[in-house]
Amino acid sequence: MRERTDLQQTRKASRRDLAVAFLCGGFVALMVGVSFAAVPLYSWFCRTTGFGGTTQVAKAPPTHETARTIRVRFDSNVADGLSWLFEPERNTIDVHLGQVVTISYKVVNQSARVTVGQAGYNVSPPTVGIYFEKINCFCFTQQTLQPGESRDMAVVFYVDPKLGKDSEQDELHTITLSYTFYPVRSPQPPAAAAGQARRDAAARTAAAEKAGGI
Repeated sequence: MRERTDLQQTRKASRRDLAVAFLCGGFVALMVGVSFAAVPLYSWFCRTTGFGGTTQVAKAPPTHETARTIRVRFDSNVADGLSWLFEPERNTIDVHLGQVVTISYKVVNQSARVTVGQAGYNVSPPTVGIYFEKINCFCFTQQTLQPGESRDMAVVFYVDPKLGKDSEQDELHTITLSYTFYPVRSPQPPAAAAGQARRDAAARTAAAEKAGGI
């Protein structure tokens, strides 16, 4: 009788251990899934709300221009590890809300080797990110430069007229668009990069045509 009781207790302990192991495994799998989902979810959240000065990608042309003007200041930076000269063609421009504007940046590879970079960006103050609409931007793709190569790159944007209806922005006079180029250690394979570039170019062209053939 005692041996049967011990056997039952052993079986119960084994089942309990298996249940604990299963729950732990499920928890680990859940956390891994959450970690993979965190980046795209955070990116979606930033694009949707403009959180942290994240700009928007224009899906439609501006509806109209308004009389109110905003000064847009252009800031350029290069992270450590990338020997590039990077600067805008001009430091500031005054634009009407809803006015489509094209600004060029110049980049020069000052190193003696082929280098690849990709730009990160944001606007400040952060609360206006949701109103800053990009139609075309060099930050969407990796940039590969030969030694000494220079390149002019355009950004096409407008400030959404809806900003004028936001009472919290009544005292806003200046928006800063800031870019930072970072080195890319493992660039996309040529075929993948070319395919992505074609898709990005097609999307930007369609948006530009809707905005007036820019």
